[in-house]
Amino acid sequence: MAHLLGAEALHLEYPTRVVFDAVTLGIEEGDRIGIVGRNGDGKSSLLGMLAGTKQPDSGRVTVRGGTRIGVLDQADTLPDDITIGAAVVGDMAEHEWAGDARVRDVIEGLLTDLPWDAQVGSLSGGQRRRVSLAKLLTGDWDVIALDEPTNHLDVEAITWLAGHLKKRWPANAGALLVVTHDRWFLDEICTETWEVHDRIVEPFEGGYAAYILQRVERDRMAAATEAKRQNLARKELAWLRRGAPARTSKPKFRIDAANELIADVPEIRDKVSLQSLAVSRLGKDVVDLLDVGVTYPSTGSGTQASAGSGTQAGSGTGGKTVLKDVEWRIAPGERTGILGVNGAGKSTLLGLISGTVEPTEGRIKRGKTVQVRTLTQRLDELLPHWNDPVRVVISGLRTSYTLGAGSKAQDLTPGQLLERLGFSSAQLSTPVKDLSGGQQRRLQLLLVLLDQPNVLILDEPTNDMDTDMLAAIEDLLDSWSGTLLVVSHDRYFLERVTDQQYAILPGPDGAGRLRHLPGGVDEYLRLRQRVESASTTSTAASAPAASGLDGAALRAAQKEAAALERRIQKLTQQVDAAKHALADHDQSDYAGLGERMKAITAQEAEIEELELRWFELTEQIG
Repeated sequence: MAHLLGAEALHLEYPTRVVFDAVTLGIEEGDRIGIVGRNGDGKSSLLGMLAGTKQPDSGRVTVRGGTRIGVLDQADTLPDDITIGAAVVGDMAEHEWAGDARVRDVIEGLLTDLPWDAQVGSLSGGQRRRVSLAKLLTGDWDVIALDEPTNHLDVEAITWLAGHLKKRWPANAGALLVVTHDRWFLDEICTETWEVHDRIVEPFEGGYAAYILQRVERDRMAAATEAKRQNLARKELAWLRRGAPARTSKPKFRIDAANELIADVPEIRDKVSLQSLAVSRLGKDVVDLLDVGVTYPSTGSGTQASAGSGTQAGSGTGGKTVLKDVEWRIAPGERTGILGVNGAGKSTLLGLISGTVEPTEGRIKRGKTVQVRTLTQRLDELLPHWNDPVRVVISGLRTSYTLGAGSKAQDLTPGQLLERLGFSSAQLSTPVKDLSGGQQRRLQLLLVLLDQPNVLILDEPTNDMDTDMLAAIEDLLDSWSGTLLVVSHDRYFLERVTDQQYAILPGPDGAGRLRHLPGGVDEYLRLRQRVESASTTSTAASAPAASGLDGAALRAAQKEAAALERRIQKLTQQVDAAKHALADHDQSDYAGLGERMKAITAQEAEIEELELRWFELTEQIG
């Protein structure tokens, strides 16, 4: 493979520390490289030096003649006074960019919900980010360098981006460098991983999963080597004390294969113990949403209720129905991920559970012992402590926090919790306002956990986190003994910390319905694709006859669709009730619990089949 660019003896330092020292790297055609490491270790700096947007203090970067490098950094450089179209395709004539399959694919993948003629200055930060990404991807590049490209993208857009990058070049052409904390994305597109740490860059083969296996093996070998060194030193000391020669044999260290390395690793969570503790803390009743709907009045018809305002949303004529017919009985110890496009109603659903939003139809039943806390995307918990050092903040908290269940339960002090979340002793004297975004986010999580809630809601908790810190938070949540609800576009995190997923999908009237996803995120993506296809078909068909059905066939399809919707709703209620009943079952009766779970799984599979048939019918009906 041909060489594209290389770095020789790169050195970079800031007034307080050295970031890189004598780093030498090479990038060949066909490389797909993910860059990982702790926040502040220099990932973005490395990317900038290789892409030519940042100069090293010494050393050099060489680029093969004619190599075109495209860069997406974290800075927003789009001017406010141009349109989205001008930002993405420049002054290219419409027939030119419309005839380019790559440009059309990028626009459909990232910008379908944005008006082509809208001014960039009118967009939100996330929308501007998508426009910047689209602008880059419509260009023709030999090397693409991406710094946190998945920020502000939902699960569908991230999936599209991974597919686009995988098919953008032939297997042995082009090169990709990407800095991201999205571990699913790294695994999906990368063939090599660079870990930035301690002034060096260490390469590993494969994506994130392969990198973790190799890193564990590296650390294990280092620990064994250190143990052996200490053992030899003790023997040498004993020999010196005895004054007689010691005869030692150098033991061989056997490197196990990757599968053997993890073969004896227990399950990440002790589900039975956590479930039992959750029942003891919550009882059998948590929060039940019973045939709940939320309609926000249109402007001028009364007070506009927002998802987090706690205002009663009147049913006013002409209002927007966000959620409808939501039937969800949340069980003690349940760990659920919630999926949906932006604006689907996820924040409204979380507001119903936390009590900040009231339903306009149906009712909500809450257990007497329920204590809900939400880790929001804002930093509300930190604002009262903005100017205080971290040690002052934690000094006013409870003295201990119980983590885990059963024989694995342990009491930790706030300081020990901070250590588990990556804080050093030196950072305890840092004012909250001077912490990095990731550190502030971790301190916010600590304040929420030390309140000892039994229902925890996490709204986009992975923002500003590096992969090591995400792993630390996941480890902490593995010992969480209450009910956990998570909204996140980070697919890896969502699947890692939850046991099941639900989605908010539009029904025939456009209002959001809650659907269980037995097939997880993959099923959600399939269903979303069907929704989009049905929407396209409906838009293209101006009359029922355009769907290919008319008369008796159309009425029969409509009748079957209505019957399927009733059946899906009934089965979903039965599944929820069955899961709720698990809390009353003897937790030591593993056989009985297994039989009940088998029945629940069968019902969930039936729901999936019915949903697929329902979407087929809606496509035919138009």
